Amino acid sequence: MEDMKKIRIGVILVLTGSLLLSGCASMNKTTKGAAVGTAAGGAMGAVIGKAAGNTALGAIIGATVGGATGAIIGREMDKQAAEIEQTVPDAKVERVGEGIVVEFSSAVLFGFDQSDLSAEARANLDKLVKVLNTYPDTNIEVQGHTDSKGSETYNQSLSEKRAGSVSEYLKANQIAAGRISTKGFGETLPKYDNGTDEGRAQNRRVEFLITANEKMVEKAAAEAGK
Repeated sequence: MEDMKKIRIGVILVLTGSLLLSGCASMNKTTKGAAVGTAAGGAMGAVIGKAAGNTALGAIIGATVGGATGAIIGREMDKQAAEIEQTVPDAKVERVGEGIVVEFSSAVLFGFDQSDLSAEARANLDKLVKVLNTYPDTNIEVQGHTDSKGSETYNQSLSEKRAGSVSEYLKANQIAAGRISTKGFGETLPKYDNGTDEGRAQNRRVEFLITANEKMVEKAAAEAGK
């Protein structure tokens, strides 16, 4: 636990240093996202995220474009994140670099130890789908995670089934299959403390990683070049 704290502190220091080198403290989230991409680079972002045990951070910062193009992408992501936050109150929404992480507790989506979507889950996902369809130039990675109870093999399988159920529901509701990828991580990437009931409940989650696709990057680059 102490080693993880040290890693997270290191992550914060590296990212903060990158931001300070690239501008003043008054930068908004969009400019900060571009600064991280420019100063640290996509490869460094991926390494930092993996080291911190935060696969969402690693994947999103690893896909960072940076510069003026990244700043334009960041503005689009700001708008989309705000819309998701307003439309889907049961989701936790976080802006990271040039992307968005949307986190659902598995309790919101599934019954205990189940991988079939509940009626409440479909209602929540319908709200998210509406926003995702408004912003078609994005890729969506659906990640399944579990707590540490049970065997590693069982938890891995459950996380994959849950991510698969969610992605299939998105596809059935007009989200293009080419935008969606799925991953199951089982119990390997906890964000919360598996030593408590509350922490284990939070680790049972599904995350959506939303990033710019090639079309959005091309549009942003063209706008930046004007």
